[in-house]
Amino acid sequence: MHHWIDPQLELVNEIVKLVPLSPVHRDDLVEAATDGKLWELWYTSVPDVSKIDDYIKLALDEQSKGLAKPFTVVDAKTGKIIGSTRFCKLQPQHRRLEIGYTWYAKRYQRTGVNTHCKLLLLQYAFEELNCIAVQFMTDWFNLNSREAIARLGAKQDGILRHHRLNKDGSYRDSVVFSITNTEWSGVQKNLLLKLHNYNP
Repeated sequence: MHHWIDPQLELVNEIVKLVPLSPVHRDDLVEAATDGKLWELWYTSVPDVSKIDDYIKLALDEQSKGLAKPFTVVDAKTGKIIGSTRFCKLQPQHRRLEIGYTWYAKRYQRTGVNTHCKLLLLQYAFEELNCIAVQFMTDWFNLNSREAIARLGAKQDGILRHHRLNKDGSYRDSVVFSITNTEWSGVQKNLLLKLHNYNP
């Protein structure tokens, strides 16, 4: 099957490495998620030890179908696995994709790691894949995620009411953001400025 994105793609800078998600990462991913017990946040999909195998299998199944490109996030300085992120909802015919399923161990949150990861992902999407738009989506109640997406420079497109069912039977409203190719230059400058301020 033709893949828009090479399944073996790695994206690297001096702070983080985004490497292909693999079953061999399962224990280290569980350890990363345990820092902050991230699975207890009901509006996220962070796996605990009972769900990690299904989480990895689903991601790799979607990759095999050309629908996603999942990454494991690694601290480039220590080699420690610290989280996961993903290109998903790939639409090569429309040159669109979504960046999602992003989470990091609690001690890496608000440290600049997310900005470094998003810069790598967005550079690849706009400069290598020639995307016309990159989408982000999060739960209405995930205020930290909404704020983080807005800080990237993404604009809110709208809210999908009753977008899907949560595990407990309640309805999820999803907030949709995007960055377009004509906005990328400004967004890139904004991200580089943020990283300069993290590392003056």
